[in-house]
Amino acid sequence: MKAVVLREHGGPEVLQIEDVPSPTFGAEDILVSVAATALNRADLLQRMGFYPNPFPQGPEIPGLEFAGTVKAVGERVTGWKVGDKVMGIVSGGAYAEELVLHERQAMAVPAGMSLHDAAAIPEVFITAWDALVVQGGLTSGRWAMVHAGASGVGTAAIQICKAIGAHIIVTCSSGKVQSCKDLGADVVVDYTTQDFVEEVQRATNGRGVDTILDVIGGDYVERNVASLAVKGHIIQVGVMAGKPLPFNVGLLLGKRASITGTVLRARPLDEKIAITQRFIAEMLPLFGTGALKPVIDSSYPLSEIAKGHEFMASNGNVGKIVIDIA
Repeated sequence: MKAVVLREHGGPEVLQIEDVPSPTFGAEDILVSVAATALNRADLLQRMGFYPNPFPQGPEIPGLEFAGTVKAVGERVTGWKVGDKVMGIVSGGAYAEELVLHERQAMAVPAGMSLHDAAAIPEVFITAWDALVVQGGLTSGRWAMVHAGASGVGTAAIQICKAIGAHIIVTCSSGKVQSCKDLGADVVVDYTTQDFVEEVQRATNGRGVDTILDVIGGDYVERNVASLAVKGHIIQVGVMAGKPLPFNVGLLLGKRASITGTVLRARPLDEKIAITQRFIAEMLPLFGTGALKPVIDSSYPLSEIAKGHEFMASNGNVGKIVIDIA
C-alpha cells in the first residue's frame, strides 16, 4: 500500500510517499481501506519531531483520523462486516491506503454522507465535545468560550454548543469573524482589535463563562481565569502559543475554578473506546438531523499533502483540511 512515511523530521518536504506492507490485524480489529483523512495540528508537530512514533515497530506514518470502507475483519469482530463505511480516530497511520483499529473505535459514517466529508468529523468533534461537555460540564443555558473559533475544533464546538442549547463566545482573527457568526456563535471576538475578557463580561453581564476550551495557552491562561464564572472550568487541549509563561495559581482560588489538561491521542485503548462509544450514543445521531455537520475548508490529493501542511501552518483555513487518499 501507499503511505506517507517520515524518515526524518522537519518541514513539509519530509512527507514522502512510499510503498509499505499492509498492516496486520488482530482478532478484534478491522482492516479499513482508507478513502480520506484530515489534517490536525498534532500532525504538524509529529512531522517536526515533537510527537514520538506511536508504532515504533514499523514505519512512522502520521494521521489521526479517517473515513473508509471495511476491507477485512478479525475472527472475533461482531459489529462490522466487509463493505461497511466507517470513520474514526487512530493514534497514527491514517496517511495511508489501509489502517487497522479495534472494532469498537470505529463509527458508522452518517447515512447519505460521503467518505470525503466524514473524514472531517472524528478528531475535532470528539475533541470539542469531550472538552466542553464531558470534562467541562457544559449544559443547556450555560456559557462557553472557545479560542480559535474558526479552526476545526472551533467550528465543531460552535455547532455542539448550539445543539445542546448552550451559549458560545469564540475568538478569531478579523477575516474569520463572519464565518463563525454564520455557524451560530453568539458572540465573536476579533482578537486583533478586541479584548476577549471585556467582551465576555459584557456578554454575560459580568458573570463570566462556565467552560473555556483553549488551544492557545501562554498569556491566555490568566485572561481565561479572569473570564470564568465561579466554579468555572478551563479545558486546555493545546498550547499553540508555545513557551509557557508564569501563572498565578491563586487566581483560581476565589472562583473555585479548575484547569484541566487533556489529549485524546495518548489515552489507553479502553478510554478511547469508552469516549467513542459515548460519542456514538449522544452526538452521532445529530449528524443525521443536520444539527451537526463537518466544516471543510479545502482538500488535497495525497500526492499534495505537503501543500496541505503548508496551508494549515499559515492559519488560513476555516474548518478542516481533507486529504483524499483513494
